[in-house]
Amino acid sequence: QVQLMESGGGLVQAGGSLRLSCAASGSGFSISDMGWYRQAPGKQRELVATITARGNTNYADSVKGRSTISRDNAKNTVYLQMNSLKPEDTAVYACSANALRDRTLAKYWGQGTQVTVSS
Repeated sequence: QVQLMESGGGLVQAGGSLRLSCAASGSGFSISDMGWYRQAPGKQRELVATITARGNTNYADSVKGRSTISRDNAKNTVYLQMNSLKPEDTAVYACSANALRDRTLAKYWGQGTQVTVSS
């Protein structure tokens, strides 16, 4: 089993910054794509950003220019630096990882971390 653990969420004022981290743990796996998703109350989960093992990135239009996704492959960790936060960024942020384990590719999810942006 691959486990993902997020950290770094919290309460921040509009215009502020947060850095989220997500570390993958377990044994006998290799990770390809990693990403961040978010879900606000009453809304569907949406993609925030993804990053491939080689470092190619993709961002939702709503966060482009304000957020940076990065990863440390040696630590199996993905980061999301969010700047110029807005109240509409308030959501539970969850990380995901596509991992190959026992010759099976699967998508794993973290439990999520709450980000609240006050106006």
